[in-house]
Amino acid sequence: MSTPSENSAVRPLIACEEVHRWFGGVEALSGVTIEVRQGEIFGLVGPNGSGKTTLVNVVTGFYPPQKGQVFFNNEEITGIKPHRVTGLGIVRTFQNLALFRGMSVLDNILLGRHVYMKPGALRTAFYWWLSQKEEVANRRIVEDIIDFLQLESVRMDPVDVLPIGLQKRVELARALAAEPKLLILDEPMAGMNLEEKEYMARFVLDTHLERGVTIVMIEHQLDVVTGICDRMAVLNYGKKIAEGVPQEVVSDAAVVSAYTGAKGKYGRG
Repeated sequence: MSTPSENSAVRPLIACEEVHRWFGGVEALSGVTIEVRQGEIFGLVGPNGSGKTTLVNVVTGFYPPQKGQVFFNNEEITGIKPHRVTGLGIVRTFQNLALFRGMSVLDNILLGRHVYMKPGALRTAFYWWLSQKEEVANRRIVEDIIDFLQLESVRMDPVDVLPIGLQKRVELARALAAEPKLLILDEPMAGMNLEEKEYMARFVLDTHLERGVTIVMIEHQLDVVTGICDRMAVLNYGKKIAEGVPQEVVSDAAVVSAYTGAKGKYGRG
């Protein structure tokens, strides 16, 4: 069995090799090979329906590939269950908000610590001896994240009443509470106005720079990706059509064709 190359100056943290995934007669991914290097912000872009979210679902174990392999830290993780993927340090947010309605901002973020908690009848019965110290430590981490993402003023508010920009920030906070090594953001700026997008872009950069988190950001807006990503890849109809430095990728003829609908090898014409 082959493993990802280790010859590059910066080793890949996550690697997908010749990944195929189909649903009935629809091939959502067709031989996609991508490497995300340790310590970078990597953009995964493409028109709607290009396969971006499907690829993330393969990486995170929701849709195991019919063909191909996925590696994390040079260990194969192809097809392992989502909870085990999270335990490895791969954490994601969702395009459609997955917050728990009726619960406060604080409680939603605390749920991000579930991978570190040890529930059980015995620990509940002897809370003061077995669990109190653990709860205090978890709350300390959550409070630090609330301060980091400037959510202090809404920490006890129900998430239902918050505007979309703040709800997206709460979801980012919950993901950070799981202490990710790789953070996958699925369209983190969808539905936001310009001011909210600027705030979110700043928090993404701060997460990368101050917390040392490797980030994969799924977007269909090229201006967002070119502004903050180190490298990017473009998918169209389940195929990778370009990869590299953002300023070069957005000028690629296949990418222009995919986004404008012009006729071409990968275009929509």
